[in-house]
Amino acid sequence: MSHSSLRSHTLLALFAVSAFAPGCGSERPQAGDTRPPGSEPGQAAPFENPGGMWMPEQMRQHKDQLKALGLEIDPESLADPTASPLGAVVSLGGCSASFVSPDGLIATNHHCSTRALQYNSTPEQDLLTNGYLAKSRAEERWAGPTARVLVTRAFRDVTAEVRRGIEAIQGDLERYEEIEKRKKQLVTACEEGRPEIRCSIAEYFGGGQVSLIEQLEIKDVRIVYVPQEAIGNFGGDIDNWRWPRHTGDFAFFRAYVGKDNRPAAHAEDNVPYRPAHHLKLASSPLRQGDLVMVAGYPGTTNRLRTAAEVESAVSWLYPKRVSFYEESIALLEELGKNDPALRIKAEPTIQGYANYLLKTRGLLDGLVQGGLAKEKAKQEGDLKAWIDADPERKAAYGGAIEQIAALHAGQRETRDHDAAVSEIVSSARLLDAAVTLVRMAEERPKADAEREAEYQQRNWERLEQAQASLQKSYDRAIDRSTFKLATRRALQLDPKDRPALLEALAGGQAQTEAGIAAAIDALYEKTALEDAATRIQLLKTATLEELQASRDPMIRLALELAPVDKAIEARDKAYAGAMALVKPRFVEALRAHRGGLLAPDANGTLRVTYGTVRGYRPEADKAVVRPFTTLSEVVKKSTGEAPFNTPSTLLEAAREKRFGPYVDKDLGEVPVCFLSDLDITNGNSGSATLNARGELVGLAFDGNYEAMASDWLFMPSITRTIHVDHRYMEWVMDAVSGADAVLKEMGGKPAID
Repeated sequence: MSHSSLRSHTLLALFAVSAFAPGCGSERPQAGDTRPPGSEPGQAAPFENPGGMWMPEQMRQHKDQLKALGLEIDPESLADPTASPLGAVVSLGGCSASFVSPDGLIATNHHCSTRALQYNSTPEQDLLTNGYLAKSRAEERWAGPTARVLVTRAFRDVTAEVRRGIEAIQGDLERYEEIEKRKKQLVTACEEGRPEIRCSIAEYFGGGQVSLIEQLEIKDVRIVYVPQEAIGNFGGDIDNWRWPRHTGDFAFFRAYVGKDNRPAAHAEDNVPYRPAHHLKLASSPLRQGDLVMVAGYPGTTNRLRTAAEVESAVSWLYPKRVSFYEESIALLEELGKNDPALRIKAEPTIQGYANYLLKTRGLLDGLVQGGLAKEKAKQEGDLKAWIDADPERKAAYGGAIEQIAALHAGQRETRDHDAAVSEIVSSARLLDAAVTLVRMAEERPKADAEREAEYQQRNWERLEQAQASLQKSYDRAIDRSTFKLATRRALQLDPKDRPALLEALAGGQAQTEAGIAAAIDALYEKTALEDAATRIQLLKTATLEELQASRDPMIRLALELAPVDKAIEARDKAYAGAMALVKPRFVEALRAHRGGLLAPDANGTLRVTYGTVRGYRPEADKAVVRPFTTLSEVVKKSTGEAPFNTPSTLLEAAREKRFGPYVDKDLGEVPVCFLSDLDITNGNSGSATLNARGELVGLAFDGNYEAMASDWLFMPSITRTIHVDHRYMEWVMDAVSGADAVLKEMGGKPAID
């Protein structure tokens, strides 16, 4: 659970939205083609991917299928997170990435660099638009205090330690607290005496399996090369989630450490990290039908959820999210229209919300119009009938579906209120900071083992860094406006569901939009929390008594919110404690019903997915699309106006046919992006795409609109992943950006003058 339920209410966390970003594609249908998607004349129907983001340990069960698809490395290596190639794959704490040189060079997506670029941008030097290329290592720019590279070192099954005897604990809240206590003890023991190691607990299969994960935490991350937005975000929101796509969605960072090759705080004399493994560029061209694999850190899927949870998403959560994103984007775009400095601060949020908006609309379309919600309900009915048909199965699994539905129904009474509080606090970043200060003052006097996990001493540095980082993106005009928007939305609720925060802002007067807006303006005029040093000092030293004596209006509002926070948190904990017993039974029934092999839902941990390079049929009456796009299509698509304002240097190199060794023999030109039938989701952005030899052939960055609801139910015939081809990455570096040094470091050979 997050350090504040105000920002991570259970109902919202249940359905975390997948977040990819702008991408690429090309449609070359063959008229009248009725063959299976991706197949050629005379060929047998291709491999039909059943889907699955597999834990490394599960890859042993796929060795025969992998070999049949052409795997040339030892399948056992895919089960070992510390061996090559998985040992080169890292998490950026929201995106995936991989080491691509012995000197800590990291490849990821362009859209994963937005925060780092914003941190380093000014109106005079707009890196968000112009990109960045360090001409030497001395010019590599710090990505900011919150940037991290997490290198997975080990997994250990701790299911028994976490779950032993929990059935005997009667109270749901008490059960949750005992489970959390055990988790914290395991994490503390794992990190003891090893400041460079970050440990975490991950739950799989509804909590029925628990792992302790050990990661090296690198804290000094620097920008090496990010192409211009007109390359890295070519097509923008118009092309996002669509095929064809032509986006060079790639970027490079470098991990820095102390001279002993161990993580250290950012410092000028740090040196590049020397990873145990790094990926090599592909040694042979990629072809349609080839085996490809993606290794990364997918964030959230919902395939092991019940029909009741689907219904809640469709009828309540997703419509609420769509309206929030629409209103927030319109507001932020208007604010930044005539103010370059404000636009730079707002742009990462706008891009993120725009991406989430399209994804959420796609989820709704797939679940409702596409009939997936009905299909999930049908599957659940089949499962229930299967359980009821056998006394032993009924004894083991009976009642689980109904119990989950009852627990979920119980949340409906407070969900509008709780979601509104969460939305307000997350929209008003200065209020969010004040809530953190109050909670820290409450937690600091406790013994470390008794503190909420987010406020344990291991996280104090992160909390301070978050306040320092906030200063780079904070703007009063933005924060005040988004605060007002969130309260305006809360005013639209039934009076019984409106947060007491609105009453506090209204000061006992009628809760009107104008009155609350005026109160919000007064908060910002009188608060001292806009100063980062003040926030950090209060975070480090302030006692609850000192904050209660404060006259700062933002702190006073946070103090009034504290009991609301506690009430929401208690509800969330009790729900989680109840689900700890029933959800594993439901998932075990699913596993047994499906024959034993089951991929857990994505949860931000290292996973492997595999399949083939393959087109698809977007609609029943459409032809199969070719799974590659090409450079000539970029030129043809370019208009000179955003988001199709291709840099003149790229257009010139393309028109002069300065292609070098990057031409694909079959395509007759430089490939840009390709499609596969792989199974990925949010968090996979930046994931390395590997060929049969475990070599780098590209980076995953997007999916297709038709299959967005695959987060709930995988659809093999249409679910596709979009990747930027490594040959386009290399060509841009060589022919367009002058990033020869980066290309050489990866093992490439610049060949274009």
